Amino acid sequence: MKATGIVRRIDDLGRVVIPKEIRRTMRIREGDPLEIFTDKDGELIFKKYSPIGELGDFAAQICDSLRKTTDGIAAVCDRDSVIAISGGARRELLEKPISPQLAEIMDSRAAYRHAGGNELPVTQSDSKYRVSVAAPVISEGDLMGSVLFVSERNGANGTELEYKLAQTAACFLGKQMES
Repeated sequence: MKATGIVRRIDDLGRVVIPKEIRRTMRIREGDPLEIFTDKDGELIFKKYSPIGELGDFAAQICDSLRKTTDGIAAVCDRDSVIAISGGARRELLEKPISPQLAEIMDSRAAYRHAGGNELPVTQSDSKYRVSVAAPVISEGDLMGSVLFVSERNGANGTELEYKLAQTAACFLGKQMES
C-alpha cells in the first residue's frame, strides 16, 4: 500500500472526503460505488466497485463467442479498464486503463463504429490497437461499460455484423446485470 501523506477527519455523520487529486487519479466520479475492505491490522481499504467486473467469467465467454463468430478481437470493458478479451492482444490490453477518448465515447451512451478519420485508442498506454466498434452496456439506466471489437491501427473498419453483434452483446450484458 502506498501512503499519500493526506489525513482526513470523519465528520459527525461518519463521512470522509476523498481528496480531489486522488479522485481524479483513480477516476472516481460522483455516484461511483466503492467497496470497503478491512484487515486484521485495522486498515480500511476503499476499492472502486465494478458491477460488470462481477461478470468477468461471463464477459470472457461472450468475447470467445464473438471471436468465433467474426474471427476478430472482441473485448469487454468497464468504465475504467478492459476486463475480458479474446482473439489476441490479451497481454497489451487486458486490465489496462481505457483511453480518455474511449471513456468519452462510452459517456455519450451511443454505439460507435470507426469509419475512417481519427483512430480511437483502446487504452492509455497502447498505440498498436484501436476501437473498430463500441457498444455501451447500460443497466437500469446506468452506464456500466462497453463491448468492443478491436483492430490493429490502420486495420479494417468495423463491419455491420460486428456493429450489430456488439450492440446485442451489450444489451444482453446489461440485462444480466439487472437480474
